[in-house]
Amino acid sequence: MSGIKPNRRWQPAYYPFRKEKPGKRLLARLELMIKGPLFGCRMCGNCLLQETAFICPMECPKGLRNGPCGGITPEKLCYVDTTRKCVWYCIYERAQRTGREKTLLEVLPPLDWNKTGTETWGGVIKQVRAVGTGKFISSLFARDKKRKSEIWDSVFRTIRQPEWWNGDSEYHPPSYAEPVSELERKLRAGEFVVVTEVTPPLSSDTRKLKENLAMVSQYVAAVNFTDASSAVPRMSGIACCKSATDLNIEPVFQITARDATRTSLQATAVGVNNLGIKNILCLTGDNPVVGPHPAADLSMLDLDSVQMLWILRRMRDEGIYLDGRRMKYPPVFFLGAATSPFASDPALQAIKDQKKVNAGAQFFQTNLIFEPDRLDPWLENLEKRNVLDKVYILAGVAPLKSYKTALYLHEKVPGVCLPEKILSRMEKAGEKSAEEGIQIALELISSIKGKKGISGIHIMTLGREEAVGRIVKEAGL
Repeated sequence: MSGIKPNRRWQPAYYPFRKEKPGKRLLARLELMIKGPLFGCRMCGNCLLQETAFICPMECPKGLRNGPCGGITPEKLCYVDTTRKCVWYCIYERAQRTGREKTLLEVLPPLDWNKTGTETWGGVIKQVRAVGTGKFISSLFARDKKRKSEIWDSVFRTIRQPEWWNGDSEYHPPSYAEPVSELERKLRAGEFVVVTEVTPPLSSDTRKLKENLAMVSQYVAAVNFTDASSAVPRMSGIACCKSATDLNIEPVFQITARDATRTSLQATAVGVNNLGIKNILCLTGDNPVVGPHPAADLSMLDLDSVQMLWILRRMRDEGIYLDGRRMKYPPVFFLGAATSPFASDPALQAIKDQKKVNAGAQFFQTNLIFEPDRLDPWLENLEKRNVLDKVYILAGVAPLKSYKTALYLHEKVPGVCLPEKILSRMEKAGEKSAEEGIQIALELISSIKGKKGISGIHIMTLGREEAVGRIVKEAGL
């Protein structure tokens, strides 16, 4: 560990997939000898150090390149490996300390695997020559920060933002005018909406699924189906969404980066559009480390949720695939993302959320909220960043069933933290804990629904679909 590299874990370097010329191999060895000890460099060939406060984001076990996931522990540790700090929290802290927060908003591309294991210095040198070696060297001593930034961007931005990506730090409003889904129409109209989850079945029998859909349909604007939550396989989201559309119920299709590649994401998005599914929620997904044994691949993801939003937004608004191919009939989506308001410091969490909105998120569904007052600092930071008028926020609430359920959420589910007073109430309730859980949910909704920036409630049923109707009616929703 060093002052530059905040984490302790050594990870092996990548190796190229093809044979490199001797000169390139020598330069790669030299680069690894220097950047390895300083930054924990793995030679990904897609260096982002300029944008991440000179802390390599590839130390994240998930390989997230656009900010932290929602599973940071209260101690700011990585939930995948709790012996190490969340590298993105370290990046945010240093960026804030050194006045580099603005650089964290740029939407950064996924790995180009053709470059992994190869050097980046050669590309930097080539670009410096293209810009002008003398011009670049003189910028090192320039007092004009704007000029220096322009020259450095002409070198490093060209390298980190290839033509097939062209990420930036700007907000991109949707290109269409009329709402594409009923959920979007209601939110645009200013309605305080309610959406809920229906738990996907464990088997291929859809009778219980359809019963639950019929039970909640009259009370909600749309229904979510989790995508293998906690890395536990169930019926696919596509199949559940099709069951909902067959019953004229509007679905929200959840898709996790954990189980998606850039190829499958684009193919699936076009396919679900053909099935009449217009609402898509992009999630990073729970790491398999929290799932059942034997665990699936724990290594880095092909995409993160920000990159998923960027790809889908460009497919919709520009009619292009990631590889540049054009579509005659682009798909239409109402794009959403998840957020964990309490996962990090409110000011730092707002950076990640603004980045998601810039990338294409039109609505947020929050993680479970058990401390409504803690929403205020986060909402204030979003307002400071001019984000609240660009996104609809649906606050997550759940009817707890028992003290055991509450304790499981608190101890086992990444990004969820229950205050002692809630745990104590559920424990004291004993046999009446299910009723106490509903009363807690009603109190939370009452505290949340008047807050500026909150556009609705997302009821996470935890298998209690029968409670949705009662909650909606008694909460006056």
